[in-house]
Amino acid sequence: MGDGIVAVSRPILLDNTILTNFALVDRAELVTQLWPTSACTTAAVLAEYAVGVVEGLLPADAWTDLPIVELTDEEAAFAERLSSRLGAGERTCLAVALHRQGLLASDDLDARRVAGQHRVPRTGSIGILVSCVRRGILSSEEAEALLGEMIACGYRSPVDSLRSLID
Repeated sequence: MGDGIVAVSRPILLDNTILTNFALVDRAELVTQLWPTSACTTAAVLAEYAVGVVEGLLPADAWTDLPIVELTDEEAAFAERLSSRLGAGERTCLAVALHRQGLLASDDLDARRVAGQHRVPRTGSIGILVSCVRRGILSSEEAEALLGEMIACGYRSPVDSLRSLID
């Protein structure tokens, strides 16, 4: 997993909820099509994802080309100060997104709340699917089908249809 440590300015930080949802429907490439130069994650997120791989729940090869950002000392210290209710992956993604004026991509409600408190822009699986439709990467029918697949795989979606968000 991951293509090595990289420097990304204004990064889109993907946490494990995003990696899992898109890997389970075999569409990891959508994220990199949407954000070809800025989608990335942290080593802590990949460690969380690897647990699912070891348990046979997630595909090992879904994110092999996803860049990994290395946290600065300041980012690492900030991540350590964040609530322990968040996993290491969410904390490190939040720290990088905040300090590099990036975007947090997460479906974790606690992580999204903390991001909002720190004025970190955020999106989730729904936002990614809608953005893919708006950019012509997916048709609305394809996005609807993927949302249905994600829900069938266990994603607790706040909506059961994208129609009102796409129109």
